[in-house]
Amino acid sequence: MSVVQDSPVLDPYDYGFQDDPYPVYAWLRANEPLHHNPVLDLWALTLHADIAEALRTEGTYSNSYGVAIERSAWGPEAHKVMSILGMDPPRQKRLRSLVSRGFTPRRVHDLLPRIQELTDRYLGECLEMGSFDWIADFAGRLPMDVISEMMGVPEEDRAEVRRQADVVVHREDGVYDVPPAGAEASLWLVGYYLDMVAERRRKPTDDLTSALIEAEIDGERLTDDDVIAFLFLMVVAGNETTTKLLGHAAFHLTRHPDQHDLVFGGAGDTDLVAPWVEETLRYDTSSQLLARYLLRDVELHGRVAPQGAKLLLCLGSANRDEAVFGRPDEYDITRDADELARILSFGGGRHFCLGANLARLEARVALTALVERAGSIEVDHEACRRVHSVNVRGFAVAPMTVVPR
Repeated sequence: MSVVQDSPVLDPYDYGFQDDPYPVYAWLRANEPLHHNPVLDLWALTLHADIAEALRTEGTYSNSYGVAIERSAWGPEAHKVMSILGMDPPRQKRLRSLVSRGFTPRRVHDLLPRIQELTDRYLGECLEMGSFDWIADFAGRLPMDVISEMMGVPEEDRAEVRRQADVVVHREDGVYDVPPAGAEASLWLVGYYLDMVAERRRKPTDDLTSALIEAEIDGERLTDDDVIAFLFLMVVAGNETTTKLLGHAAFHLTRHPDQHDLVFGGAGDTDLVAPWVEETLRYDTSSQLLARYLLRDVELHGRVAPQGAKLLLCLGSANRDEAVFGRPDEYDITRDADELARILSFGGGRHFCLGANLARLEARVALTALVERAGSIEVDHEACRRVHSVNVRGFAVAPMTVVPR
């Protein structure tokens, strides 16, 4: 946390902030809900009401420069790697209507048997080991396999694709741009998907990549660049965020023994899995910050963020807002469902996360299987190691020990 004149300054690049952003959020909500970091010339909203309004307001908070604030990621070319997250209507609306066909409730539900099969396979391997890395051995593998099978990435390539995706989001302390390793990993992924799209054009298959190539609305089809950008978004956003959700679910439940015993005590209570997932999404969401480009001045709380400014929507702060959530800094899987229905972890409005249903399904299947097969779980909290990223919050390493039922 950077400090100027005894007041916290939100610096998303700072490792101290990344390790625990919540005290900064709390101070800003109480004292400076429209915040300005003068060094970075970066604005931020931290109140739930303001962020919810921004997410659904057309014509002010633009996605046309992308959602990441680094210099080389921010700008009018952001759509080339962020796909629909780097666009405004009407183009965003047309493209989303095409790609959303891969994420209809029916198509997501059709994935359930395969998600269950992968869960049983990887969890079985973990239970045989007894002690393992929850991220490397399970939470990083399941979402990657689901996304890869949807896209048509061969099994033998998935470990390398995931490794490259990890490099894309990693940031060194105090580095204010995408590092060379991240740029190289991005180029590797784009090249990989370029080859995959070319192969599908020669020989279509029954996967999402082929479906995107063939999709058509009002005579319009996606270009190769559109397809590649969406595949890139899928592997980074769809894979990373679900991995981090599963990591946080195990980490925070085991930090609260009473909560752990509610879920794993006796024969285990799988009815608590869904609220466990939702409270984890609220308490420590994977997607902490989303950037917006201001198309006009925004005046709130006695301050004005000017047209052309770079502004952050602090989703992690919105989910801890005292005006919406009782005891917001307490992790409570028995929290009222009406409160949990107001979380902003998946954004909102025209850019509400396409993969929200899939992420929730994967998490529920995975954690239900864990409750059914484990009598207790223990995480070595001191040995856990966080990913360092400007936008994404979660663990790279989470050592776990499981006692089977």
